[in-house]
Amino acid sequence: MTTVFAVATGAQAAALTAAALGAAAVLVLGEPRARAIAMLASLVLAVGAIVALKQHAISDGLSGHGALALAAAVAGLIALAVVTEVIRRRPEAFALLAFAALPFRVPVTIGTENANLLLPLYGVIAAGALAFALRQLRPAETSVPDPVGTPGARALRRVEIALAIVLVVYAAQSAYSSDVTQATVSVCCFYVPFAVLFRLLLEVPWTNRLLRQVFGVAVALALLFAAVGFVEAATGRLLISNSKVLEANEIKPYFRVNSLFFDPNIYGRFLALTMIVLAASLPSLRRGRDVALAAAALAVLWFGMVLSLSQSSFAALLLGLVVLAALRWRPLLVVGVTVAALAAGTVVVVAAPEQIGLHTGSSQGLDRSTSGRTDLIKGGARMARDRPIYGFGSGSFANDFRKRERVHSEKSAAASHTIPVTVAAEQGVIGLASYLWLLFCAFALLFGGLRRAVRAGPAEERVGRAAMAAAYAGLVLHTLVYAAFLEDPLSWVLLALGASLRLAGEARSRRGSPSPEPSAMPEPEPVTA
Repeated sequence: MTTVFAVATGAQAAALTAAALGAAAVLVLGEPRARAIAMLASLVLAVGAIVALKQHAISDGLSGHGALALAAAVAGLIALAVVTEVIRRRPEAFALLAFAALPFRVPVTIGTENANLLLPLYGVIAAGALAFALRQLRPAETSVPDPVGTPGARALRRVEIALAIVLVVYAAQSAYSSDVTQATVSVCCFYVPFAVLFRLLLEVPWTNRLLRQVFGVAVALALLFAAVGFVEAATGRLLISNSKVLEANEIKPYFRVNSLFFDPNIYGRFLALTMIVLAASLPSLRRGRDVALAAAALAVLWFGMVLSLSQSSFAALLLGLVVLAALRWRPLLVVGVTVAALAAGTVVVVAAPEQIGLHTGSSQGLDRSTSGRTDLIKGGARMARDRPIYGFGSGSFANDFRKRERVHSEKSAAASHTIPVTVAAEQGVIGLASYLWLLFCAFALLFGGLRRAVRAGPAEERVGRAAMAAAYAGLVLHTLVYAAFLEDPLSWVLLALGASLRLAGEARSRRGSPSPEPSAMPEPEPVTA
């Protein structure tokens, strides 16, 4: 029996590794037709790995519902064909559709298993990959080669290689994981499709008009989510049920909302990043009406985020605003004010921790104050200490943490809520080094030459690059105190938009053009925002 299980686990690890290698090829291949083939192959391999993993649940779910499943499949294929043709004819439509689908998760029941899947986004990614492949079949519509030679192009190349390394290392380390199921879900439901999304966004013919439209979609969605949160707070009922949030709401004196998200922290993260983008646009607004509308939107989103009670989201917003301030004013002044504020906060925490809900008198009190994070971090650190080089295997944190700490509840410990700790425990120094290298390359891409661009570039470039860099910094901070880094499509989207804007600015500088309009993929580069 043990041998059979080991063989099944090895086969599953091989399947998800094949899908990860396909996604890595999407990121590093330079020839557009080869990249198109890699896109389709990686998506097919990812679907195959998920089907192989969940074949019994899928079989049980389809039992007795064959006609309904067939009708749904036909309707899905028709919708996919229509969206593919729309994107093929108008490539810029991919960006709008992707942003519109970005946050929406659909509850799906397969047999006895429930999951909240990004089905709308998966459909848009599949259609975008098909449209890109169809364009490569027509010689007259082949893509422009990747940009080379500029600092931005070299920085983007390093990010692509770093992402590919992270994906392949993670997949390979699933071979000895105690929970290959979780590793398969991470690779096939997040890393592979989001790698394709990242590459497709770099192919979009971005213009200032499209940039404004995409930002508008993001703000409109955030306002919609905030409105839903207000309704939840007023009625005392969650639209999307989350057992942990429901239990907390019953025993706590406050009521947390999650809007159309499963988790209040992810809801708060979306609002925080949207607020950072809005704040970045304020200095470029000239008409009083536009300033008033932006200020009103910021106020609505702020109250929406307050109702989520997500401390990590407040921290992300604060860091994003600090980054924007440092880009606009003297960095030393901003850093000085920030350090002073942090020092004042530290004094409050040390002098009167109970006043802000921190119980530092005992480890149990501190653990309760941090929603269980203290014990999770300590347990993760012990796991990393015991296997420092290669870790316990990708996706294994929750399973091995429960065994080692004798935690019997399946609801306790899904992750350490601190990405570096999770990576160190699951992947050891090998995974941690690849994660840190990715962060270094990503920040170098987004912040390289940024102050010069913000001071001298056209308005759209100033707003776009500053917004992407600040939002990405906030997102990374959020992952340090919550979770979900590459599992969040926003991580990939912010990198793609920031990269394309930087490439557009460098192309404009080489041409010596004063025009503020970054034309669609100028010469050798795609343009993004």
